Amino acid sequence: MKSLVCGGAGFLGSHLVDRLLAHGHTVVVADNFITGRYVNLAHLKDCASLQVAHQDMTRPLTGDAFAGPFDRVFNLASPASPRGYRRFPIETHLVNALGTLQALELARRDDARFLQASTSEVYGDPLVHPQTEDYWGNVNPNGPRSCYDEGKRFAESLTLEFVRQYGLDARIARIFNTYGPRSNPEDGRVVPNFCVQALRDEPITIYGNGDQTRSFCYVDDLVRGLLALMETDGLAGEVVNLGNPDECTVRELADRVVALAGSSSPIVNAALPVDDPTRRRPDIAKAKRLLTWEPTVGLDEGLAATIAYFGQTLPSPHPATRH
Repeated sequence: MKSLVCGGAGFLGSHLVDRLLAHGHTVVVADNFITGRYVNLAHLKDCASLQVAHQDMTRPLTGDAFAGPFDRVFNLASPASPRGYRRFPIETHLVNALGTLQALELARRDDARFLQASTSEVYGDPLVHPQTEDYWGNVNPNGPRSCYDEGKRFAESLTLEFVRQYGLDARIARIFNTYGPRSNPEDGRVVPNFCVQALRDEPITIYGNGDQTRSFCYVDDLVRGLLALMETDGLAGEVVNLGNPDECTVRELADRVVALAGSSSPIVNAALPVDDPTRRRPDIAKAKRLLTWEPTVGLDEGLAATIAYFGQTLPSPHPATRH
């Protein structure tokens, strides 16, 4: 089996690459590394089954790396953190439009099965809770997050047109908050922020009053869901939520990180960002029914593994993490 992973040097993409290689796939990674990181693939530098192509996904996928034929195409190419897509908003628009088109055309060329990584951000600040796949969302199309929200909504629409017009076997994963080792400590997402701040005994910054909720899925569970969605037959055109339905407040998350890190960090509050969702939780009934999938890693277990990762990789880890 030969797989193309667009965005394979990112946090989630690199874990997917690991799992594909473990399953015996030959893997090509396409990444332009504006938010992807070489360090995420460094442990695979001597792997003969992996080829890494420095590729702008908005350009045609030409050259030996993309000669194929590919059996599977996973499109995860896009900045995914608020800090990342606010730094590269135009690039985010373009990779979700032109980049998705390039990935779809390659899959169409090879008659490959295709998975589009979408996001819970397509639901915006939801008026329906929990969020089901048939909910159209409450998105500000002109706000500071719109490059990502609307980019992913466009990518979904384009993907489904390839299903309708060309019979492409494509499916869409709407990914909710995911965390774990290899997340970028500088990407501004809540779990890396809290872990890094706690390990450094710095103030834990909560935006707003901390009552807003999120549902956090450990990366191993999420990758297992992506593979189940890709490999389950008969799902062309399906959109499936992947995430952990266990909801907690941001304040509760901060308290748990501080306790697990053995930190003395105080909690401080800052202004809530524009268009930041107040509640977010996936309805995963469809994933359970179609994929026989649900998360198995509890929040404390996943946070402990993530804190341990940052404790080993940060320049100045908290003394409690040293061995």
